[in-house]
Amino acid sequence: MLTHKELKSRALARTEVKAEYDRLDEEFALFDEFLKARNSAGIIAKRIGTTQSAVARLESGKGKHSPSLSTLQKYAHALGCRLELRLTKEAIKAGGLTAGRTRKLRAG
Repeated sequence: MLTHKELKSRALARTEVKAEYDRLDEEFALFDEFLKARNSAGIIAKRIGTTQSAVARLESGKGKHSPSLSTLQKYAHALGCRLELRLTKEAIKAGGLTAGRTRKLRAG
């Protein structure tokens, strides 16, 4: 039986899997931040004036609609955090896209 690490390593050796994994990297990183913050803050639905199912949809990233900036700000504030959005220039190199300079936009 393969360990998670071995399975991931084998999967990422496939070009098409690696490309999709890299494409979703920023999205996964954002959801990881949500979950880390939430784990330390507990249930937040009441704090932002919504239902637990709405928070679950936000955290899953599988909703039909993307959350508004206002919703993300409420979520961040309920966690005792500040929402920061970044626009990052992408530079093209032989191996694919790499991150360039980052500009932070502070919301709320």
